[in-house]
Amino acid sequence: MIEGTYRLKRPLDVVLSALGLLVLSPAILVSLLAVRWTSSGGGIFSQVRVGRDGVPFNCHKLRTMYVGTASVPTHEVSTSRITPVGGFLRRTKLDELPQLWNVLKGEMSLVGPRPCLPEQTELMEARRRRRVVALRPGITGLAQSRGIDMADPARLAEIDAEYLLVVSLPADFKILIHTIISSEARQDRARN
Repeated sequence: MIEGTYRLKRPLDVVLSALGLLVLSPAILVSLLAVRWTSSGGGIFSQVRVGRDGVPFNCHKLRTMYVGTASVPTHEVSTSRITPVGGFLRRTKLDELPQLWNVLKGEMSLVGPRPCLPEQTELMEARRRRRVVALRPGITGLAQSRGIDMADPARLAEIDAEYLLVVSLPADFKILIHTIISSEARQDRARN
């Protein structure tokens, strides 16, 4: 079933990620400049993550932390390591936009389980047991739309496995819409 769904998902991922890169390139450029202007170092941060079937790949993001921050899961990083513009980029999910390139290359999908670090062995094993590793990782996923992050590996793998059972274009569309709405709600709360 997964392969049949991917035959439909992949062309849509290619079209939407290419369109997204084209349309959102001004936002990416402005964000890159803001990152460079407010802290030293490059604007793009690349980190090895675990992809489909456990294959590692370089996942790209806009840099939201100071250069030299330890390579650990985000929930383990002190908020003092987040750059002045980094908090905004994270709340709005703009830091994820360079991952459209990962989607275009076929390393990721728009929707799927979030890619983890190779060091997150507990999460990787829980995903392996539930066959979640058969999925391409996504820019967003069911767990993220429900507010579950990588701090709870067992729960995250459980929700990822739930997505495995419902993976489809309509389910992906709902998750994408919920992610956008949730991001806007976070922005509103931050402004108030």
